[in-house]
Amino acid sequence: MPEIATPQSSLFSQPLGGLLPQRMKVLYITTEHRPGGWLAEALATDSASEILLEESLGASEGLARLRDEVFDAVLIGHEQGVLDAVELVEGLRGGGGEEPAVVLGAQPQQELAALCFEVGADAYCWVQETTVRSLLWTVARAVERRTLIRENRLLVQQQRRRLHLEQQEATRLLAQQWSLAGNISPPGETSHEEENNVGDHEPRHTEQEEDHAAEQRPTQPCLLPDSLVNHYRGLLRAYVIMGTGNLGDEMRPLAEMFAGAGVTARQVMQLHLNVLEQLLRGLGNRSARHVMNRADLLVLELMVHLADSYRHQYLHRSKPLHQLNLPGFGE
Repeated sequence: MPEIATPQSSLFSQPLGGLLPQRMKVLYITTEHRPGGWLAEALATDSASEILLEESLGASEGLARLRDEVFDAVLIGHEQGVLDAVELVEGLRGGGGEEPAVVLGAQPQQELAALCFEVGADAYCWVQETTVRSLLWTVARAVERRTLIRENRLLVQQQRRRLHLEQQEATRLLAQQWSLAGNISPPGETSHEEENNVGDHEPRHTEQEEDHAAEQRPTQPCLLPDSLVNHYRGLLRAYVIMGTGNLGDEMRPLAEMFAGAGVTARQVMQLHLNVLEQLLRGLGNRSARHVMNRADLLVLELMVHLADSYRHQYLHRSKPLHQLNLPGFGE
C-alpha cells in the first residue's frame, strides 16, 4: 500500500507556527482493497492538528454518510477500475454537496490533478510525494476555500437583495414625487389629482400596489426645450458626482432663467423627475440610493433659488425704481 511520506520525528517537537485547525472531522472514502488504517496511522504521527478520521467503503456508502452527517472535509482515495474519485466528486457536486474534497491517488500530479479540479475537487495529492503536514495544510486550505465560497455567495445574495430593495424604494419615492408635482398648482387652481380625490375616502394602497402602479405609470412628457433638458441632465449627473455646494454658480443663473421665462414650480419638478427617472433606468442593478439622495438635494437647492428669483421679481415690480432729481433741480 502507498504510504504518505512523514518528516523526521525531531520535527514533531517544534511548536506549531501556522493556523491549522485544532480539530477536524474527516471522512475517508476508500475501498476494501485499501482500508484507511494506513492513513489513520500516518495522520497520528503529526500532532499539529487532531484528525477525527472516519472510514467509508465505496461511493454509495460515502455519499450516504455525507447526507446524514456533517464532516469538515472529505478524503477520496482514487483507485483505477475500483473507485473513480473523479466521478465521485462530480456526483457530489452535482447533488449540491459543498464539502471540501481532497483526492488521494497513486498517479502523478500532472495526470490527475487537472481532471479533479475540473469536476470541483479542491485539491489532489500524489501519495508518494505528500507528507503528513502538507496533507494537513491541503485539507485546511480546502476547508478555508469552501468557507470563503459560501460566505462570498451569501454576501452576493445580500448585495443583490439590498440593491433590489433600493430600486423598489427609489421607484416608490419617484412615484410619490410625481404625485407631489401633480399637486403643485398656482393659487386658485386645483390639480387633477385633487379633483379626482374629492369625496374619495378609500383606504391607502399597500407598498406592493404602489410599486406596481409606479412601474406601470408611463413617463410624463416634458414640455420644456430639449436643450434645457439636456443641460439639466448634465447638471444632475455632475451634482451626483460632486455633491452640494459645488454647482451654486450654475444653479442661480438656471433659476433666474426659469423665473424670467415664467416656468412654474410644477414644470421644474416635472423636468427634474423626467431626467431623474431616465438616470435611474440607466443604473441597471447598481445602487440607486446615492442618486436619489443627491437628486433630492439638487431639486431642493434649485427650488430655493427659484423662489428667491421670483421674490426678487415681485419686489422689483411692486417697488419699481424711479429717477431721483439732482440737487437744486427739485420742484
